[in-house]
Amino acid sequence: MTKRITRGLVVLLALAGLALPAAARAQDMKDPAKESKEFYKTARLIMTSQEGKIWKHLPDEASRQEFIRDFWAKRDPDPDTEENEFKAEFEGRIDYANKHFREGGLGMNTDRGRIYIFMGPPDKFEEFYTHEDTSIRGPILWWIYYADRLGIEFVDEKGYGTYKIRQYDGDFFGAMQDMVKLGQWVGPDSVFRKRIVDFDLDYDANAKAIDLSIPAKNLLLKENDEGAFQVDLDFIFYIYGDEGRTKDTVRESRTFVATVREVDELKTVPFRFDVPLKRGTNFVDVIIKGKTRNGGKVRRIFEIKVKS
Repeated sequence: MTKRITRGLVVLLALAGLALPAAARAQDMKDPAKESKEFYKTARLIMTSQEGKIWKHLPDEASRQEFIRDFWAKRDPDPDTEENEFKAEFEGRIDYANKHFREGGLGMNTDRGRIYIFMGPPDKFEEFYTHEDTSIRGPILWWIYYADRLGIEFVDEKGYGTYKIRQYDGDFFGAMQDMVKLGQWVGPDSVFRKRIVDFDLDYDANAKAIDLSIPAKNLLLKENDEGAFQVDLDFIFYIYGDEGRTKDTVRESRTFVATVREVDELKTVPFRFDVPLKRGTNFVDVIIKGKTRNGGKVRRIFEIKVKS
């Protein structure tokens, strides 16, 4: 069933924001702060909500540069090759959109440009210069993506060469996620089954302790010499108060061990840390890393309000 454009789609397409130079130009910049700004203008299109929150709370340029490296590394479909294919494809689409969909502004800010960035070139392109809709003065375009069973209609309402999405046929939002989703490849030494793990955090104000809970299904527990199963992890907590950008840092290493029977029944892997938080709003940025060479890394940020 063909569907008219919705408010949710308008919000999604508005995410691109301000104009930026070509991706290749950003790579040549020697000013890290400028490079970080240019990175965010495009990368925010494919950031998860958690990554967006983390980026906004990073206190200095060193933290932002580390984030950028991790951001692209976790999206690299084949880390054994020198090129990051995902990054190259994304930047290539940004560059193409900026060159080919200029409608009074930068191409990545147009409807066609944003669809191209998320979906790539259509499998079939149809253009109708004559049509029955007398309210449309310019051509009507249809982009068709067979693998996603999606068709998108662009209309040039005034005849000035400015195309807007009017309707679509298929699962638009599901197809958009194909570009945003991360691959499931993990390194051979990784302790995580996925690159994005939605672990949970609670704060016990009475005990002044942080409780972390990691879904057992997302961890690779390996058999040790005693026949039990274990995982070795490094934890880093960056804690930001609501009064400024300064941060406190807590680092701890933990080992979790379980018997074969316990592993079969395990739902979550719990950890407790003695980390007192200050009164008011705290943002707790949590990084969990495997202790092997390519052990993997997952990260989330949590807002914790402490009353007393």
